Order: sequence, then C-alpha cells, then structure tokens
Amino acid sequence: MTWIFLILFWIALAGLFHSYLLYPWLLKQWSKGKAGNQQLFAKADEWPQLSIISSLYNEETVIAKKLDTLLAAEYPEDKLAAYIGSDCSSDGTNAIVQEKAAERGWLHFYPFEERRGKPPVINQLVAQAITDHGAGSHHILLITDANVMLTKDTLINLVRHFKNPDLAIVDAHMRHTGMRKDGISRAENEYISREVWLKHREGLLWQRMIGPFGGCYAIRSDYYQPVPLNYLVDDFYIAMSALERGGGAINDLEATVYEAVSHDLREEYRRKRRISAGNFQNMHTFRQLWWPPTTRVGFAFFSHKILRWLGPFLLLLLILCPLVLAINGNQFFAWVLGCISGGLFGLPLLDVLLRRIGRNSLPLRGVRYFLLMNVALLEGFINYTKGITTNVWQPPKRNH
Repeated sequence: MTWIFLILFWIALAGLFHSYLLYPWLLKQWSKGKAGNQQLFAKADEWPQLSIISSLYNEETVIAKKLDTLLAAEYPEDKLAAYIGSDCSSDGTNAIVQEKAAERGWLHFYPFEERRGKPPVINQLVAQAITDHGAGSHHILLITDANVMLTKDTLINLVRHFKNPDLAIVDAHMRHTGMRKDGISRAENEYISREVWLKHREGLLWQRMIGPFGGCYAIRSDYYQPVPLNYLVDDFYIAMSALERGGGAINDLEATVYEAVSHDLREEYRRKRRISAGNFQNMHTFRQLWWPPTTRVGFAFFSHKILRWLGPFLLLLLILCPLVLAINGNQFFAWVLGCISGGLFGLPLLDVLLRRIGRNSLPLRGVRYFLLMNVALLEGFINYTKGITTNVWQPPKRNH
C-alpha cells in the first residue's frame, strides 16, 4: 500500500512545482517577442461611452481622494459617467460623495438605505448605466474600489484597447504604496507583483488573462453578467463569465493604479479567508472551463489558479505521505519529512522570533506569508462546504 503514498507525494510535488515554477517559466519563454493588442483608439471622436461603477461602504478615509482622481482623469467628459452607490454607509461617506456629485453632472450618487453587499450594488449600478447608455461595444464599464487611486491617463490606457472587437476585459496595473520593513507589506507586494507579471503574459500569449485585480478593471458592457447575490469574489465571476462567452482579457502595464498595501497580518488573513471561500465557488461554477485543461483558457486557469487553490491539500500530502513512508522504514522520506517540516514550520517560527527582537527578513516573511495564506485557503474551503448565504462583510481597515 505504500506505493499509493509514493504516487500521491510526487503528484503533490508536481502540482506545486508546475504552478509556482514551471508555469511562470513557460509563460516567460512563450511570450518572448509578443507585442500584445495593437488595435487601439486614438482619435478623440472614437472614444466610447465610459461608465465608472463603484460600490462604497464606510469609505470616508479614502473616498474624497478617490473622487478627485476621477475628476482629474483625462477622458472626454461628454462621454463619461460615474455611478457611485453607498451600501448603507454609516460614516461620512455619503456627505463627501454628495458634495462631489454637485460639482459634476455626470457623477450620479445612489445612497442605498439597506445593507446588501457589493454584488447587488454593482448589479444595480450597471443596470442603470446600461439603461442610460445601452449595451455593446460603444459602452465600456469601469469597475473600481474606493481605495484604488487612478492616474490621469488610467482611463484612456484601459479603454483604448476596446477598438479590438475580441476583447471583453482590460485590467489595470496594480501597484502598492506604503511598504514597511515590518508587517507583511513587502511579502504582499511581492505576491501582487508576481500576479501582475503572470496576468500580463497570459494576455500577451492568448488574450486569456485569468481574472483581473478587482480594484480597477474595464469590461465591455454587453459582456457583463450579473453576479449571483451570494458570491464573494465578484470580479473573478464577471471575468470568467466573459471568457466563457468567448471574450478576450488582457492586462495593460501602462494603465497604472495605486493601492495602499496591507500591514496587518490578521486583517489580510481575514480578507484572504473570505476570498478563498469565493475562489471555491468560482472553481465549481466554472469547472467546465478548467477541466480538462486542454484549451488555452483551461491550461491557464488550471495552472494559475486551480493548483494554487488546491495548494493546502497538496501541502498536506507533502507532509502526510513522507510521514507514512518514514514510519514504514523509508529513510529517504524520513529525511524529506524533516526538510519539509523545517521549511514549512521552522522558518515561519524563526521569522516570529526575529521580529520580536526587531529583525526583519523578506525571505522568511515570504515563507510565513505563503504558509498563512494556504491556511486561509483551507479555512475558506471549509467555510465554502458549510454553504455561503450572504456576501455582506466588514471590509478591512483602509491604509491611506
């Protein structure tokens, strides 16, 4: 029977190796020389209608700055509209947005009086935008979060790609601000930078980027699919629905946006635990897209996301299988068990001890971050199996 554990060990190791090392290497090799989308809007009279969609909940610390970046954006004002919804905010959010809305006729504010969660608000705002401007290639939606700040040319750099009729989604280049030596900010920034790299190359290769950064992305209005009310990761659902219908998706590195990086490990863990439950929702909903992984979308989806989401189970196999084999007298796997245990538990413990004396190591913090995010994935899976009945939650503390 030990051969079963031997096979499972190599399967788990191969899955992690493929997702974290081989797949990025393949993308790097295959994307060399690729120019990306070349069909771009350039003339002022070509720009399509753009509707900015944003759901807010208690964002008084960031919303004034966010609205200022929208008001300063370089886009034809006669083709611009903003639909801002407040999900029953109880702080000063509504007063701030109402004041800004009075300055621009194209900024429409909807202060909802019942707390419903982000997807229902987004669905209603999009429905209103489509009622006002129709659905099709002439009308682009930009969905953005309150704490993600735009540059003056973000809108133009995103929307210009929609001259290509095959594109459904264009994602922004998320960059972080406020890194510190302590906390997890540098580890989180490394993770996001790696994700930007992967998404950009998936777009270069296949125009099949697997999921945008939910903080700021553009989608052609006729590709928008209303998000089910109990869904936790709305941006991924919207993106995969568009890919399912044959639309393309890319990332534009010149469409830069900025977000203050998280420093609090507990806050980030709570956020990723919630996202993880939503990941498994999407994994089930779009299972026909990733299995078998023989299409461009399937191969990218399986390599980039599915194997990552299965990471906690693969890591458990990497511990369980050598343990069983070592108990049965296999000295090689006794050594393997020691190495894996030391890496997964010893290094994070060393990071905790060093931090207590004021020393910070990015590699050690990265290992600790990796382990805790996989624990969050596992807890998210457990929450998913219990059933998800609501998407309403308390957002993390905003850094600004």
